[in-house]
Amino acid sequence: MLIDISTSRSGTPDDQTAPPRRQHDDAPETEALFRRLAALPEGPERDSVRDELVTAWLPMAHRIAGRFRDRGESIEDLRQVAALGLVKAIDRFDPDRGAFESYAVPTITGEVKRHFRDRMWALRVPRRVQELRNKVRVARRELTQNPGSPEPSIAAVAAHTGLTEEEVGTGMEALDSFSTLSLDAEMSSGADGYSLADTLGAADTSYDVVVDRESAKAGLRRLPERERAILYMRFFEDMTQSRIADRLGISQMHVSRLISRSCARVRDEVLAERSGRRPGGSRPDAL
Repeated sequence: MLIDISTSRSGTPDDQTAPPRRQHDDAPETEALFRRLAALPEGPERDSVRDELVTAWLPMAHRIAGRFRDRGESIEDLRQVAALGLVKAIDRFDPDRGAFESYAVPTITGEVKRHFRDRMWALRVPRRVQELRNKVRVARRELTQNPGSPEPSIAAVAAHTGLTEEEVGTGMEALDSFSTLSLDAEMSSGADGYSLADTLGAADTSYDVVVDRESAKAGLRRLPERERAILYMRFFEDMTQSRIADRLGISQMHVSRLISRSCARVRDEVLAERSGRRPGGSRPDAL
């Protein structure tokens, strides 16, 4: 006995079409709610419908946030950002222009990416530099996608992107600005390990001493010989004022006045030269 196997399965009429499957299980059927929301004026009833939509679609927002885990931000914060994107999508959605999921997914994803772009940089860089970074990153990935491809040069990246080599250099520097090392980070794992802070230089105060000494030389040469001798004995031979007075046959008070007057004269001359004025207050070009 022949059996016609082209007939429909039992319980499924030929003219019945299976309902379209939604892309994800967390995409609820809320078209009626969106149309109701669009028709309602501002008020408690509209807020209630809006809250119902947020609750219904929140699992989808959490799923999108989960795509960005393990990137330096806690999942709780990412879910908050995704929820904010969901609220924005609900407020801006027009039910006459298609399915909400198609509109919400890029809106929420964009909100999360914007959070990383604006809040997660260890060093804040301008938007233009961030865009250069993204172009350079994509170009380097495209140029090295074949196994064994060498690391592209700045010139190669510039030719691939249409950017100048200077712009490529700026973008490459920004690649390292998304995260930073602590100054306490260990730079060596050996017994003589050192931290990043140990490699940083510090201001050397001796440079200021050298500058001051060189600036004072001319003024010291212009002092009378006795005053130069007194300053030498006091500051280079470390003699007391009383010993200087005994050697020169003058009073200690006189030695003190000569030291103060000589130091003040040299200091005034140095400051006058640094400010572009001659001692007494006049500029050189005014004479």
